Amino acid sequence: MNLPNSITMTRIIMIPLFLWILSPHFPWAGPSGTQEILASILFVLASITDGLDGYLARKRGQITTMGMLLDPLADKIMVTAAFVALVAYNPQVVKVWIVVVIVGREFLISGLRSIAASEGFTITASELGKLKTVVQIVSVVSAILAHRWDHWEIGGVIGIPVYWYAVAAIYFAALVATISAVDYFIGFWKQIDHASKDRRKAAVLSRGKSVRIS
Repeated sequence: MNLPNSITMTRIIMIPLFLWILSPHFPWAGPSGTQEILASILFVLASITDGLDGYLARKRGQITTMGMLLDPLADKIMVTAAFVALVAYNPQVVKVWIVVVIVGREFLISGLRSIAASEGFTITASELGKLKTVVQIVSVVSAILAHRWDHWEIGGVIGIPVYWYAVAAIYFAALVATISAVDYFIGFWKQIDHASKDRRKAAVLSRGKSVRIS
């Protein structure tokens, strides 16, 4: 197994560890905030590996079929696991309908990508898709931290409203997920329509050649 695929596998292994840290059975859960800090750090590290494995695969020329399968699978599992866990961990911030929107978007895009691949074309990630990834990272981390802290005080003067930042980030994540899904679907529809026209044109040309030959 090459380095990029090893990094992807590491991300998959991090997912059950992340869920265990957020569970009530985590031994260091309590008012100290150790649970929240560790879960946030682990999720950020897992998110970093998301971009790192793809970058290394392209740079080292190690793009493999296994990597093309595991990388998006690891992403979907990570996002789904994080948001589903947060529904139970911090329900005041992460509502069920928001998780349905965000996770539903991931399944929708996976389905469209499968259809696109079967039709012989791909749809590259847009800037909205990249923004969606960043917003999801911020929303997950802020929702985890908001489980323990309503606000942070820096120097006894500056107050950071952690709870309200988390709420805003979660709702913004749902909004960006919805907009990026619509944008992706429009791009997919244009490509599939173009592919259908090319097939019809090729069929007409093929029939024309058959008539001339006969």
